Amino acid sequence: MQALLSRCQHSLYSVTGPAAIRDTAVQHPPRSETRRRAVGETASLKLMIENAPSRQAWVILVVGVLSQMAATIAITGPAFLIPYMHTDLGYTLTQAGTVAAAPSFGLILTLIAWGAFADRFGERLAMTLGIALTALASGLAVAVVGSPVWMVIIIAASGAAAASVNSASGRVVMGWFPRHRRGLAMGIRQMSQPLGTSVAALCVPPIAASSGFTGYLWFVVIVTGVMAVICLGVVRDPPRAEVAPSPVRTSTDGGRPDPASARGEATTSPATTNPYRMDSFLWRIHAVSALLVIPQFAFSTYGLIWLIANQHISAGVAGGIVAASQIVGAIGRMIVGGLSDRLGSRVGLMRVVAIAAAVFVAAIALISLTPMPTVAAVVFILASTVSVADNGLAFASVAEAAGSQWSGKALGAQNTGQFAMSAILGPGFGALVTVFGYPLSFAFVAIAPLLSLGIIPKQDVDRIT
Repeated sequence: MQALLSRCQHSLYSVTGPAAIRDTAVQHPPRSETRRRAVGETASLKLMIENAPSRQAWVILVVGVLSQMAATIAITGPAFLIPYMHTDLGYTLTQAGTVAAAPSFGLILTLIAWGAFADRFGERLAMTLGIALTALASGLAVAVVGSPVWMVIIIAASGAAAASVNSASGRVVMGWFPRHRRGLAMGIRQMSQPLGTSVAALCVPPIAASSGFTGYLWFVVIVTGVMAVICLGVVRDPPRAEVAPSPVRTSTDGGRPDPASARGEATTSPATTNPYRMDSFLWRIHAVSALLVIPQFAFSTYGLIWLIANQHISAGVAGGIVAASQIVGAIGRMIVGGLSDRLGSRVGLMRVVAIAAAVFVAAIALISLTPMPTVAAVVFILASTVSVADNGLAFASVAEAAGSQWSGKALGAQNTGQFAMSAILGPGFGALVTVFGYPLSFAFVAIAPLLSLGIIPKQDVDRIT
């Protein structure tokens, strides 16, 4: 009996081979492992809550806003010369719109290249070099102001240089802010475009009236030259993560693991994988943004002349209305961005913005049937605000879905689609107004946000967090 008990005891304590250990681990994970996982999850949650943006992040954001404002003045300034070109130079709306779209043509050619440059060499160099080249090109344009052909070419080159800020400033902001503050940060950064447009709306018409194109060009030289110096002295590239995190679905997937990971297969790091091949999210956001930008550029490019010619509002008052719309739109971008952080969904808010845009553009079309200056001013401000509200959401979504190693190129592609549409819209909307008038032309524009509703993704994708 004693021998039997000894054998049983030996069998109980000696069956500790790999198979036995593995089976035990599968059925009952060690208590220490469970505790380690719980502590890790708690630490991650605490880090997300307590990891507030640093002082450096806010400084970078301010410089990003100012540099984008300077680039926006160079890009949108010619649009506010349309009434000057139309009345004083005798241009048709189509011709004036083509000249106003010249910076956008330049942007289209270089946005992705500047994004790749920022991915490779950093945001500081990209922003400083690009904004400095914008000042140089604008200065050269002063010397050839008597030649319309050379004027358009060099203004387009100025826009091509300014493209660096569009890609790099968004990338540097996304790099310095944690996810739970990126919506707000990008909303603030996107304020730079309407703020820059409002500065152009207030400054460019009187400058053109007193000094023509030459005065406008010198204005751009000063603004962009100062910003080049500031970017060189203040901008710092964000810290680069050594290992890129795996894609995270942030809405409705319930945290399900990637199928390949669940099977134990090797997965490729998002840092080295083309995100455009992983799913259709980026392609769809690009398409949605290209459609939603149609009302935005219709208002920013032709809003001034619409208020003057269709609603019989004086040029000074009309300029003030456009400026007010840009300021309110800037505030709207910040609010919508912060709301996306709080709700945890960017594409859901994008869908709401698309519906509102269709409604307000249709309202502008109806108002165009008869002069109603007061109503037109209020509705125009609201419509312009809604038309720009999606920009911060889209830019944050693109950067997050692209990952840290692809965000520059993806933001460049995002901008390329938007400015390609705006370049077409410049002469295209002018031709529509010439043939069909303002009411029907704006009715056509209202179709674009409706089409975007069928393309907006159902959930966010984050390959940075």
